[in-house]
Amino acid sequence: MPLPFESVQRKILIKKDSVGHLGKHVSERSTEEIIHYGIINLDKPAGPTSHQACEYVKNIFKLSKAGHSGTLDPNVTGVLPVALGRATRIVQIVLPAGKEYIALMHLHQPVEEKQLMKVLADFTGAIRQKPPLKSAVRRVERTRTIYYLEILEIQEQDILFRVGCQAGTYIRKLCHDIGKKLGIGAHMQELRRTKAGPFDESTTYSLQDITDAFWYYTNKQQDTFLRKIIQPVENALQHMLCIWVLDNCVGSLLHGIDLKVPGISKLHDGICKEMTVAVKTLKEELVAIGTARMSSKEIMDQENGVAVNIHKVFMQT
Repeated sequence: MPLPFESVQRKILIKKDSVGHLGKHVSERSTEEIIHYGIINLDKPAGPTSHQACEYVKNIFKLSKAGHSGTLDPNVTGVLPVALGRATRIVQIVLPAGKEYIALMHLHQPVEEKQLMKVLADFTGAIRQKPPLKSAVRRVERTRTIYYLEILEIQEQDILFRVGCQAGTYIRKLCHDIGKKLGIGAHMQELRRTKAGPFDESTTYSLQDITDAFWYYTNKQQDTFLRKIIQPVENALQHMLCIWVLDNCVGSLLHGIDLKVPGISKLHDGICKEMTVAVKTLKEELVAIGTARMSSKEIMDQENGVAVNIHKVFMQT
């Protein structure tokens, strides 16, 4: 089932038709460049913390820094995007994106399937949830959205289900709350993350895969597998709306100047004020991230004014 951003039909609006010559397309980056400015969709194993798994990746490439998006408990496996080198700041963009998990929940007593389905339906949509005792945030009740909750298999008191949810939803707590509402108790036995924003299981690689790929690159000068594993940082933005800019305004953006309407070539429909958007060159290279000060319609209708306040610049001069 799709997360909300995956089911949105995006239309590109042309403000000023142009061909970009500045910079390089993401596919033209050298292997050394993507090692220091790329992102890996790690298949986190059970055992290490997310921080430890990220450290393993950093050490494989002998990098000074790497960062992960969305902490997983030590025993939880699955999708863990790890940004390399100067791409590290991109993880903050992936963090708020929706997540998907496959969970195994054990009911403490038998229950009729009809009753189970009725209660699960109550946990779809907006729910109230207090983080568990062991969590990195304050334990105050907050609203989280469950986009979908689908039963995959029922075997006596073990329930295998897929859930798509807003970032910051605790699946262990979700299982506990379902058991509480059923009046019989329940707990989470196993959990695997299958999606984190635009990243899913189809592009995950193990720590061993990464180690082998880097060995072949450094010892055999073979980079095919490594270039398959390391994705361009722009892939982390597939859940975001974008604005593409003319070559002649990129220089000012690199110095932190806000994006004004005359510098825009094209943009996604559906941009609203205060929305975080990606700013790219016409060669699809990420320039910066910023906050929209105009809607898509206003940008198309107006000839002047600040369209985006620039917050983070990624492209190098």
